[in-house]
Amino acid sequence: MNIGQLARQAGVPIDTVRYYERQHLLPTAQRSAGGYRVFSDSDLIRLRFIRRAKALGFTLEEIGELLALSDQRHHDVAKVRETAVHRLDDIEQRIAELQRMHGALKQLVDACPGHGANEACPILAALTEPRA
Repeated sequence: MNIGQLARQAGVPIDTVRYYERQHLLPTAQRSAGGYRVFSDSDLIRLRFIRRAKALGFTLEEIGELLALSDQRHHDVAKVRETAVHRLDDIEQRIAELQRMHGALKQLVDACPGHGANEACPILAALTEPRA
């Protein structure tokens, strides 16, 4: 299949396929006699793997590690689990930070009357006050 067909079937833009190829997440494609990239079904499977891993929040470096581990079918899955646990911990930290930000911003929004002079706005005051 050509790059357009691969991208369409995987649900990604063509530029993404080229980028993953440059990042060595996808193997360098074979070339047709006319110089066009030719991809296989295994490339499609790999590209879908990358897309799904990205959707779960894995970094490209982690995806590369997961792909390498996936290619080694007879190895223990402990490293795969460790990578997923690390990503889960990171997501939980980000959620906690977002919840903290949500609470702080909600408090400012609730305190703002939504009318009047800028000097009386608690949102602007919070953003401009010096921090120790």
